[in-house]
Amino acid sequence: MDKLSELVRERGVLLADGATGSNLFEAGLQTGDSPELWNDEYPERIAGNYRSFIESGSDIILTNTFGGNRYRLGLHGSGHRVDELNFKAARIAREQVDVLDHTVLVGGSIGPTGEILEPLGSLSIQQAADAFAEQARALERGGADLLWIETMSSREEAESALIGTSAVSLPVVLTFSVDTNGRTMMGLSPSDIFDFGNAAPNRPAAIGVNCGTGAAETVAALVNIMSARRDSVSSMAIVVKANCGIPEYVDGRIVYSGTVETMSEYVKLAVDAGADIIGGCCGTTSEHVRSMRGALDTHVRGEVPDAVAIESRLGSISAGARAQLQGDLSIAGGAARPRVPRKSRSRRRR
Repeated sequence: MDKLSELVRERGVLLADGATGSNLFEAGLQTGDSPELWNDEYPERIAGNYRSFIESGSDIILTNTFGGNRYRLGLHGSGHRVDELNFKAARIAREQVDVLDHTVLVGGSIGPTGEILEPLGSLSIQQAADAFAEQARALERGGADLLWIETMSSREEAESALIGTSAVSLPVVLTFSVDTNGRTMMGLSPSDIFDFGNAAPNRPAAIGVNCGTGAAETVAALVNIMSARRDSVSSMAIVVKANCGIPEYVDGRIVYSGTVETMSEYVKLAVDAGADIIGGCCGTTSEHVRSMRGALDTHVRGEVPDAVAIESRLGSISAGARAQLQGDLSIAGGAARPRVPRKSRSRRRR
């Protein structure tokens, strides 16, 4: 059994960390800069971000490598530094957890390439897989315990990521961003996400959703994934890592609307829905994670939430997500059909 599965079995529900990008902005990162370059330039700031989540009670921390593939780094003239920057990020994280008296796992974060894959784009699945394999090898060498593929939206890129990460022996987590009327930007519903992972030749150890448009929509997606899971036989753990509310532009900077109370309620609903791993995405600080730890440690699992429960405690959900909760997958609102993603969306930061 791999380290991730062992820890899930030991602790029941695991708490992942919060955001990387939005917290680094608070530490001085400038809009348009590559966070991954800080693994070399400001390793003490990266270590501090890791430690903040460890001290807040995270069981899993993710490396500062979301955009660490050759295509994304190439936008900053650093496409040749994939091995170096991913290795350093994982090594810094490894140093933080190796001094602990309890187990915290290091997840090697792997985000989208930022390119459009065939047939809609020019990048082939094999080319993308090669880029993901390059990143995976460096993360493994740096000391990652697992690989965490996140914010996917298309089958093609998720497939290439699973092919690429199979180049190493680490367990893999795969999460998609459900942000378009109950589906990913490329049209996958939560049940599609589960079915894709469950049928994949290189089946991940865990699958789920991250990022998106706030905790309410993400919990709705989680409930719909769990419905698909109940209809099949699968050993995959289920992951949810929601944004801390909705981003707002206030006094010249991006601020997320989620409070510690909101994120605590989100954890309770995620536990009720059956998640095995719960974390926070964009905007989630160590303060939020500390409150999430408290909620996780004290909450007694209740009934699976329905649309009414989700909306009364976390806010509104989309018509598509609400319909899926009622077993209707026909509502797309024009947004569930595959469409070409904007590169600016693909470069989104956690």
